[in-house]
Amino acid sequence: MRYFTIKCLLLLSPFLICNVLKAQNKLVEYLAPSGRCVSPGNRTYYIDPVKGNDGNTGLTSLKPWKTFKGINRLILSPGDVVEILSPGGFFETLSIMAHGTKDRPVKIWFAPGWYDFFPDGAYKAQLQISNTNDVPYGLKAIALMLDSSRFVNIDGAGATVNLRGKMIETYINNSHHIKLNDLSFDYQRPTVSEFSVVTTTSKYADAAVNTEYKFSIKDSTLTWLGEGWSYQPGSYWQVHDHATNELSRMEIPQVGLRYEATGEHSLRIFFKNNPGFKKGLTYQNRDVTRDCAGFFIQKSSNINLNNIRIYFMHGMGIVSQFSKNLSFNHVVVKAKDGRTCAAWADILHFSGCSGKIEIGGSYLSAANDDAINVHGTFLKITEKLSATQVKVRFMHDQTYGFDAFAVNDSIGLVHPANLLTYQNNKVSKVEKLNNREFLLNFSNPMHNDMQTGDVVENITATPQVWIHHNTIEKIPTRGILVTTPRKVIIENNIINRTHNSAIMINDDASSWYESGAVKDVSIKNNTFYKCGGPVIALSPENRVKSTARVHSGIQVICNKITLKDDQFFEASSTSGIKVTGNKITTTGSIKNIDQLISLKDCQDTRVYNNQLTKQKE
Repeated sequence: MRYFTIKCLLLLSPFLICNVLKAQNKLVEYLAPSGRCVSPGNRTYYIDPVKGNDGNTGLTSLKPWKTFKGINRLILSPGDVVEILSPGGFFETLSIMAHGTKDRPVKIWFAPGWYDFFPDGAYKAQLQISNTNDVPYGLKAIALMLDSSRFVNIDGAGATVNLRGKMIETYINNSHHIKLNDLSFDYQRPTVSEFSVVTTTSKYADAAVNTEYKFSIKDSTLTWLGEGWSYQPGSYWQVHDHATNELSRMEIPQVGLRYEATGEHSLRIFFKNNPGFKKGLTYQNRDVTRDCAGFFIQKSSNINLNNIRIYFMHGMGIVSQFSKNLSFNHVVVKAKDGRTCAAWADILHFSGCSGKIEIGGSYLSAANDDAINVHGTFLKITEKLSATQVKVRFMHDQTYGFDAFAVNDSIGLVHPANLLTYQNNKVSKVEKLNNREFLLNFSNPMHNDMQTGDVVENITATPQVWIHHNTIEKIPTRGILVTTPRKVIIENNIINRTHNSAIMINDDASSWYESGAVKDVSIKNNTFYKCGGPVIALSPENRVKSTARVHSGIQVICNKITLKDDQFFEASSTSGIKVTGNKITTTGSIKNIDQLISLKDCQDTRVYNNQLTKQKE
């Protein structure tokens, strides 16, 4: 009888299922603590935003639901399938909570087409996101969400998730074994605005504005208009040169500029002195407030993005934070025709991750910042409370609020002046005092030379990194930033015309507090074409010299480099450097590779068997 009751209930809408289950104490075990009903498994649920009705059962393609509300009231079970039968508009988040298994994962399938997601009725949350926390207590709307889920596959060949206002495109929280395949993501109105200059004179410049980028002008002041947002341009701009495909930053102060609309999609910009407008170039502008992210993955593991195409992301790109084993393959970040920007800031950003990060076969382009950034976070010791207890603090205004430590994490105590680890220890207890401060207890007493002002690095939260067979271009800053003590392999990539270094290995405890020292980095079989110099840079921000070096174990092997200027490789405070088998082409009069390499306070360096040729005119 009990089985029959449950089976009959499953023919009802999930609204009625939940109401009936809640009313019958004898069936309460089928309600999860979240208040969601537990699906029995091996069910297919159907959604059709055009022909569906939430009063339907949702259990056949002839009686689909209209919205995601029914799915959002369930915990999906092994073998469950959700089919979205046709594209349309959604005013709520697709909020998945699913407990699949390796052999019977939960599957979500989008039919080909265009899916509009609107933020007004979407689920919103306060999220503390590394490097993008200007609005820490603001609510961030979410389009797709997987929370406390496992073994879920989401597929959508030919489907595009189109955002109709500022939203996180996908949020994965406290989940593992999640696969996103063959989905595309876009914004109806990108939050980076653009125009192309068509004419310049000594007094004004005429510009054509893409039809997507709405604007208004009042009292000669330009205001960009979006869906639920607007802003007036500041001095931060980017310029795209279509002839060279180069993207660079520039300052265009707005004082003294006057705007006039010469048509629905055209502007005239008056000035006394041209601040940098040139015919044929496209100018990008954005509100610099860091208030969101494109994707956000936190406290999750074994996450795979495959064949994902992104036309635009608002915020700090795909941010992975304190997550483990991440694989991004065949991810294409590319601006649509008529645009020159696909990412509001970084493209792929990893903070405090562990396990293995793989980025392979991807195309990363058209950003407002770095293509890839992998780092940890130093927290400063502000008070020593005992031999085994300290108070530590996040120091940067855009990086704080998240849980930076867990019990049994291995940590390193570091002097910020020389950036050297002087003691390894283990966290025995952690207490979060507020969004900026923690109390840390260590398993062993600290060294006597520990001082307030020193910093703590979470060694457990550091990943191996494999970046291979990618193309990176149209980047205004650096191609790849990476700081982790574990093995790093960067191989078989094409990095084209980054404005600054193609690869930079930093480490600082005074500005962004992005840790830490590298120990095993192989850069091999890559092609670097006219990137900013130095093409490869190891630039730790230590302020004093020491008998030990900050970075170590660097191999630069068998790369092909066409130089933009006369800077190939630069390193400071690094030991164990090997540069060999590289083929370097230069347009200058340099005849000796030593003239292309700068070494400062380095030891155990070997530079040999590299080939230097002059580019043909």
